[in-house]
Amino acid sequence: MRIVQLLPALNEGGIERGVVELNREYVARGIESIVISRGGKLVPEIERHGGRHVTMDVASKNPFTVPLRVLRLRRVLRELQPSLVHARSRVPAWLCVLANRRPRFPFVTTVHGLNSVNRYSRVMTSGDRVICISEVVSAHIQQHYRTPPERITVIQRGVDLRVFDPARVDAGFVADFRSKHELAGRRVVRSVGRVTRLKGYEDFIDAVALARRSMPTVAGVIVGGAAADKTDYLAELQARVARLGLTGQIVFAGSQSRMPELYSLADVMVNCSPVMPNVQRTIVESLAMNTPVLATNQQGLQHLVRDGVNGFIINAQDPTDLAAKLPRAFELPRSTICATIPEEFTLDAMVEQTLAVYRELLAASGR
Repeated sequence: MRIVQLLPALNEGGIERGVVELNREYVARGIESIVISRGGKLVPEIERHGGRHVTMDVASKNPFTVPLRVLRLRRVLRELQPSLVHARSRVPAWLCVLANRRPRFPFVTTVHGLNSVNRYSRVMTSGDRVICISEVVSAHIQQHYRTPPERITVIQRGVDLRVFDPARVDAGFVADFRSKHELAGRRVVRSVGRVTRLKGYEDFIDAVALARRSMPTVAGVIVGGAAADKTDYLAELQARVARLGLTGQIVFAGSQSRMPELYSLADVMVNCSPVMPNVQRTIVESLAMNTPVLATNQQGLQHLVRDGVNGFIINAQDPTDLAAKLPRAFELPRSTICATIPEEFTLDAMVEQTLAVYRELLAASGR
């Protein structure tokens, strides 16, 4: 197989890391892997593992440049002659729909979240096969776009247990990070993800403020960068921290690459997102590092976080509930949390299920 994956850029985030991991695993299995993006700091990872990166703008939402970009993508696909094309975001998917003609290559999309319901988002259901990262996402697209269930496959986000291994933590890095951010002797509560309103960081900050009333050693750490169009939101969060008297108690750590160490140093990891609960990559990675998790949830979805076992479910947009459950999470035994990860949430399972979708589609298309 020759697989082409498309995403806007290769800088940071769960989608980006997933593409890097799949690229590595495809190459290891003898599959030719090509990634198309605008570029970014993770491009060397693609190439180091034996994949190929093609740089082109599949990120811009400028409608005036679409025709030229479609023509270029059409030429690139004709030159590459992929077995199939796999789009992982809306702009790349639109460009693929417009460019992938004569010849038309089998097309796969992955829906990574609960996007706003409109024609622009509908494109993520245009794949010959549609992968969803959770049952909640699958139900969302079936409800709003009438996507036939037979075209949908749910594949959970998988953690690489060879990388996220508590026994391999760099203790020196952890000590240096604690020292740099004055976290020694603190109970560290951490949240991970790019700085966007979808992450619920206001609730995280408010909960830390509430928790410190009874546990003054609590400190919050937010790991994730802010894109150029999110700097105003980052400034809002920083102003909120100052207004609540939390300066020095909430750390904005920005983008980080040493994720296993950062999960390990946290006493509790928190996911406050009201729209992407209990299914995110950050949750399973935290559990792999024996770090308990507090996470929002949706009815019927409790695959990962289990009350009193590896964390607690919290109410969405409810800092009081989050703050109340922090002390209970601090007391959970940590040594066996990683054993609570279901097999379907491992990287190997994710790769094999994805390849099964590819093979089924290629067989159906006679390729």
